[in-house]
This record gives sequence, C-alpha cells and structure tokens, in this order.
Amino acid sequence: MTMNAYSLPPLAGNPVTSVVVFLHGYGANGEDLLDLGREWHALLPNTLFISPDAPFPCEMSPLGRQWFSLADYTPPTLEAGARHAAPILNAFLDKTLTEYGLDDSALALVGFSQGTMMALFTALRRTQQCAGIVGYSGALLAPDSLSKELTCKPPVLLIHGEIDMVVPCDASVTAKATLDTLNVPVTLHTLAWLPHSIDHQGIKWGGEFLQKVLR
Repeated sequence: MTMNAYSLPPLAGNPVTSVVVFLHGYGANGEDLLDLGREWHALLPNTLFISPDAPFPCEMSPLGRQWFSLADYTPPTLEAGARHAAPILNAFLDKTLTEYGLDDSALALVGFSQGTMMALFTALRRTQQCAGIVGYSGALLAPDSLSKELTCKPPVLLIHGEIDMVVPCDASVTAKATLDTLNVPVTLHTLAWLPHSIDHQGIKWGGEFLQKVLR
C-alpha cells in the first residue's frame, strides 16, 4: 500500500543525514504534525521531516485518516489494529530509508496519540534499532506480547498532559513502568496544565531529545 506523505527537506538544501517520521493522531492527517519539523528545523538542519497519512480513512471523520479503528477500545482489538497497520508503516519506513541511503540508526519516530501507539508498537519490534522515539499523549499497546516480541531498545521520550481527557496520562505512566521492566531507556515528562495536546515545553523537550539521539 502506498502512503501519501508530506515532507520538509533539510534546511538550506543540506544532504539528508537523518529522517524524522511523524505519525499523526486519529482523525487527522500527515499535515497535522509537520509544523513540529519547522520548530526543529534549525536544531536538525540535515534532517528530512516526513509525515505520512495513516493508511485508512477515519470511520468518525470523513476527511481524516486512522491507523486502526477505535470503535472497540478493548486491548485485544487495539492490538489487532496495530498489528494490521504495522507492516504498512514498516514498508514506508524501509522505503524512505532506502531512498536516502540510510539505516535505522538515522531514523526517529515522533507520534501523537494514536500515532504514539503505532510508533511504540512498530519501532520496538523492528529488525534494526532506530535512533529514538518521541511519544506525545499516547499509550503502549500489547505490553504482554511485547515482552516476547521486543527486538530493539531505542531511547524513548514520553510526554503527556495530566488533564488529558482523551488518552489519560496514566497510559504513559504505565508505558514507562513496562518499558523500565524491559530495560528500554525511557523518560517521562508530565505537564500539569496540559490537555490532549502538544505545547511549547513539549516541543522543546522533543527537539532536545532528537538533537541528542540523531547527532
């Protein structure tokens, strides 16, 4: 399956030495997170920022996209949805890296909400380890199967608002506890005033993290 994508090339036409892939939330599209790349352009002048549309039309928003259905929010159904979408995302990541002659060490994933769920589900099971994962306002799906399927331990940064009414902050607290148990290096920042969103502090933390892991 071909995924439509929006991209922001490196600053001043520099050669691409790293790739940041944005994974948007439920009902949005690839354009939704591309402004993060503009915020981080100067920090990562040799980085290609690319943001694909999720592969499926959103069942609740005709103009949006979804990685998987949220009609049934039970853990087995969410896991099944992520498993179905993961090969499509992996194919996109592989194609993008091949196009620029790079490997996973030059790749970072940045997700929001459902995009964070996909970033964590996919990257922790890839054949090669990526440089890092930034997850805003998301959750770790299928923690029990992850203990058997974990293939990579990239550094992970989780950022979550404590008044998030869409994906509760406890989801990231639980994710951190699980990743700690599996010896995946993970940092969690929570923001007392933040709902289901990304604010300037979260953008700052995300940029600093990416600058470090993609150096």
